[in-house]
Amino acid sequence: MPERSSIFRLLAAAPLCALCACATTSASQAEVGALQAELRALRESQSRLVDRLERLEAHAAVDRARTQGSAPATKQATPASVRAAAPAQQPDDALTMTPELSVVKLKPRFEPAPRLATQVAVVEPESEQVEMFISNVPDGAQESGSGGATLASAGGATMVTTREDDPADQPDPDVLEADYEKSVSLLRTGNVEGGVQRLRRFSEENPRHPRADNALYFSGLGQMGLNEFKDAARTFERLLTTYPAGDAMLDGMLRLAECRMRLNQAADARALYTRVVTQFPGTAAATQAEQRLAALPQ
Repeated sequence: MPERSSIFRLLAAAPLCALCACATTSASQAEVGALQAELRALRESQSRLVDRLERLEAHAAVDRARTQGSAPATKQATPASVRAAAPAQQPDDALTMTPELSVVKLKPRFEPAPRLATQVAVVEPESEQVEMFISNVPDGAQESGSGGATLASAGGATMVTTREDDPADQPDPDVLEADYEKSVSLLRTGNVEGGVQRLRRFSEENPRHPRADNALYFSGLGQMGLNEFKDAARTFERLLTTYPAGDAMLDGMLRLAECRMRLNQAADARALYTRVVTQFPGTAAATQAEQRLAALPQ
């Protein structure tokens, strides 16, 4: 009986031991979890401290570079008492403070522009090259007329020299203008034949005068008034050939086409009107040519 009671006691104590073991294991796991959480917190804090330390070192390096770049005299002029009295900056302020950088102005160096060679050597052309452009003439000198060019032959090569007309031989511009106005006034006053003769003579004697093309134009008008359409056509043809850039050219083309119509040359007149319309669009002469083209018989 005593042995059996001992066995029962042991069996009764076994559950209690198991419960104690379970409690001890759960308590140990809780402690391990707490330690792990504390370790993670310490690692995070250490990481933040390392980052902060790196930023502080970077700002300190910038401050040292700025201090070294400043003049040594300025550092010596600052009293030690003032530096000691200045409050030390907190690490948090150092993180948010923007460093002040010195501004350095660079002035470009004044350097003159390099000199360029502008001198060109002058070389006289060879006599053979001159002969390619100027024809040979007999020995001596030959003049082309008053106010013209003089040809002289020297050493087989021809030289051309020009001389201006003597100003005393040139007519007075005021006299020429008065002569032109007098000739036009003869057409207006009824002396058409006299006006035509004077205007033709004016254009022949003064071909470079600004009124020479106008003299031809008005002489052609006078011939048309005398019903001399063939002569008038020749006058206008001479106007177009001699002065193609004159201010009387467009009106001369219209009058020439009119002479062609009077001479029963409708095809030539149509060609002239078409030329005015196509080559000088937008002008008053082109408008008149279009109207006369529309009136021509088909």
